[in-house]
Amino acid sequence: MQEIIEKLLILQDRNRKILRLSQELEQISPERNSLQARVAGTQSQLDAAKLRVKQIEAERKRLDLEIEAKKSQIEKYANQQLQTRKNEEYKALAHEIEMAKEAIFKIEDQEIVLMEQTETAQKEVVRATAEAAAAKKQLEDQIGLLNQREENLKKDLAELKLGREAIAGAVEEGARNRYERLFKGKGENVVVGVEHSVCGGCHMKLPAQIIASCRGQAELVTCPNCGRILYYTPDMLLTGGD
Repeated sequence: MQEIIEKLLILQDRNRKILRLSQELEQISPERNSLQARVAGTQSQLDAAKLRVKQIEAERKRLDLEIEAKKSQIEKYANQQLQTRKNEEYKALAHEIEMAKEAIFKIEDQEIVLMEQTETAQKEVVRATAEAAAAKKQLEDQIGLLNQREENLKKDLAELKLGREAIAGAVEEGARNRYERLFKGKGENVVVGVEHSVCGGCHMKLPAQIIASCRGQAELVTCPNCGRILYYTPDMLLTGGD
């Protein structure tokens, strides 16, 4: 029976390693997605900064066209003044010319503000470009390391699983089936020792008969409380005490 326990412990150790690697492998994809999101975030900031520059430039062009339209109106009104002989009509045209000139002054003030905004926006583009390039290089390097790590984990996991099959095949079928059922229900800690007369899995007090059976090693013994497979080695303390 001791030989079966030893094989089960080896199988359990292999399953634990497989579980650890599987958990580590599961973390790769979320971590990679997080890094990719950060790359996308810096690129979005750069795109937004460039868009802001384009919007300001478009607004400046619109204002330039508006100024040209106002100047054309002034020229038109001035020509009409030369042609009219009516004093009231002349004054009305003069008023329109002044209104157009005032409008041009206001538009030019707006353009000055836009020029200042353009300078600020262009500086932001320079900053965002540098930040995006640095972040992309750094994060792509990290993603490359993650990809390599993922590849190594998959390789190691495949080897462990292959070795596990060989180990499991060496365990007596009845004991193996019992172990597999427990592993699915209890997790990685299935084959446990007895310490101070308690189960190493659920830590409940064990009956004297169970302890004696563990020591006898004549049969596969399970904890009456949790069902885990129990084993004894000479260095374990079997009785309670301080």
